[in-house]
Amino acid sequence: MVKTSDIFFCQQCGYCCQGETTVSLDENDQKRMIQYLGMKREEVARAFWRQNGKTIQMRTVDGHCIFFDNGCTIHAGKPWRCSQWPLHPSILEAQENFEIIKESCPGINRKLSYDEFCKKFSVLFRIPPKNRG
Repeated sequence: MVKTSDIFFCQQCGYCCQGETTVSLDENDQKRMIQYLGMKREEVARAFWRQNGKTIQMRTVDGHCIFFDNGCTIHAGKPWRCSQWPLHPSILEAQENFEIIKESCPGINRKLSYDEFCKKFSVLFRIPPKNRG
């Protein structure tokens, strides 16, 4: 059985938390974050979020996600996009994508070849075929 840790284990290095752009939060992300922080929605929104039109995003501070401080301070309550990264489907499209992501993420299993990585990745994230009965 293939496990996520066979291809990736988060080092909480913060490389993916850097930049002036940030992650958009869907309703489930917002609820999970509110519950994890144990605060009221209004308090979380005021302290940690920014609104861009209808989109709610996490704030950035000094070029990092507001929740980065020598690692993710809300790791268990982080948004799904953060949980997904760096296991992005674009890896399967081109080895160049894999190499770029691998270069910026020390959590990628460097012992695996691109083909081995893709095989394990595909097994982990395969969407079952629809029953066309």
